[in-house]
Amino acid sequence: MNDKEILSKIDSSRGAEIFAELYSEQEIENARKRYRALITGIMDSIGSVEESGETNGNLRIFSAPGRTELGGNHTDHNHGKVLAASIQLDNAAVVLARRDGKVFFRSTGYPDVKVRLFDSAGAPDFKPRTEEHGMTEALVRGIAAELSKRGSEAGGFSANADSTVLPGSGLSSSAAVEVLLCRIFDCLYSEGKRSSLEIAQIGQIAENIFFGKPCGLMDQTACAAGGAVAINFANAACPDVKRINFDLAAAGYALCVVNTGGSHADLTPDYSSIPKEMKEAAGFFGKSALGELDRETILAGAADLRRKYGDRALLRALHFFDENERVDAMAAALAEMDKANGIAGKSQALKRYLDLVNESGDSSWELLQNVYSSRRPEAQGISAALALSRDFFKRNRLHGAARVHGGGFAGTIQAYLPLDAMSAYSMYIGKVFGPDAVTILRIRPLGAVELAFNRI
Repeated sequence: MNDKEILSKIDSSRGAEIFAELYSEQEIENARKRYRALITGIMDSIGSVEESGETNGNLRIFSAPGRTELGGNHTDHNHGKVLAASIQLDNAAVVLARRDGKVFFRSTGYPDVKVRLFDSAGAPDFKPRTEEHGMTEALVRGIAAELSKRGSEAGGFSANADSTVLPGSGLSSSAAVEVLLCRIFDCLYSEGKRSSLEIAQIGQIAENIFFGKPCGLMDQTACAAGGAVAINFANAACPDVKRINFDLAAAGYALCVVNTGGSHADLTPDYSSIPKEMKEAAGFFGKSALGELDRETILAGAADLRRKYGDRALLRALHFFDENERVDAMAAALAEMDKANGIAGKSQALKRYLDLVNESGDSSWELLQNVYSSRRPEAQGISAALALSRDFFKRNRLHGAARVHGGGFAGTIQAYLPLDAMSAYSMYIGKVFGPDAVTILRIRPLGAVELAFNRI
């Protein structure tokens, strides 16, 4: 469709239904305004032959969500279990296919990304480049390379994008970009045949090998899949992903994250120490990951393990096994909540779930030890946000829950509380961390997708 045709689709009743599914009924007009701007932008700002390439003028629209981790803090990299969900905050893009093998990716607030996928002789240029490490260009090249390796064509495109996924918030803004780029390539050149899991795996490979950052598969899987999912990474090459119904509003509750404003600068040693120490603990018993062991084996060798690798490696190993069990229990509580009839039954199951969320938060604080950096003990925004949240629950006699969110050490916490208490909580937390610190999250059912405006 051309720009005029797709603008009319956005303003249609079916367009409103698509936006309501992605963002909520209340956000339909804001979504329309956002997408209109993206369409106008790709036609006006990058409409030159140099930047948009030779195209057929057929506009395509894509969206990839951020994600929230519900349970399983730092378990995926050791073949553990995770609960996660895609959220309404997303990376949206209006796209034009190109015939010149170049990728031009513009995203609001970020430098333009330009990648030539083929050399002057027309041969694929898919090798990692040192100068692209840590840059979006590396992700583009890495995704194209992996798709080509898997037998798919990887051609060029121009994209005008905008992200509402808060950077540095633990909501996986980087994974959202990866699965967005992969889905664009997939739909433009492979008829959208890749599964959400394969899209996630391709994004992870690009981040690991081309971008130069080691990461697990949880972020990409949750962003690509959509909805709430339980993921078992026992088979890391092909994890088991199951959808879970999760309707907090039906039980009168809301989910939010609190941005504590902490800096992630220089925290790489803290992040990398967690999988390193967990794998050292596994290696002590002749295994490559803790998921290949059990708690009893760790406890039986605890004295020798702590002598070789220290107390923290032992504590982090214990966190892994406790957290794995909690994920199963949390999934069971959500299943019970989904089946319960009436608010009383749902509330009882939700209470069990929230108790487990609090246990997860305690374990991350006490055993995993990722609420602040031991190298910067004066910076404890996450600890303060957790303490203040618990104070709010106690003062107002609420059954709420709070836990560290994502990687930890700085950034965000996750909190659950009754819908009618959210405004007061936002004001209470805002006095310490700023008026915009609290962001309410809604779980959206769609992962990384092409939006079907062309079929309206």
